[in-house]
Amino acid sequence: MTFLDSGAFVALWLSQDGKHAAAVAALARLKEDRERLLTSNFVLDEALTLAARRAGGRFAAERGRRVLASQALSVLRSEPDDELAALDLVEKYADHEVSFTDAVSFVLMRRHRVRRAFTFDQHFSLAGFEVWPQ
Repeated sequence: MTFLDSGAFVALWLSQDGKHAAAVAALARLKEDRERLLTSNFVLDEALTLAARRAGGRFAAERGRRVLASQALSVLRSEPDDELAALDLVEKYADHEVSFTDAVSFVLMRRHRVRRAFTFDQHFSLAGFEVWPQ
């Protein structure tokens, strides 16, 4: 299983993003390996907000609809206890400015036993996850 972070989505969606080519190649590899893909509604919120700012609301809404309709990608949703645990991680990693969205991602990844994150954010490595692509 691989968890997709917002940076991966934005890089995949926007050809002008500096990580676009790496993201497209990484996704192709995941598909080739028939990897189960996961994300969260918090990550989707973050990614769609960034996409809307860079490419407009229609663009972002279309991408959001595709993600939500996808059979290849599951969107995880946090529980109140997950969010409380995430606040503990925000506090733990305060010196590294880990976002609440990232902290919720860490909690969900642990709960669902996901070890790898498709991300360009090294905070995932700090939290003990494999960051991919390298």
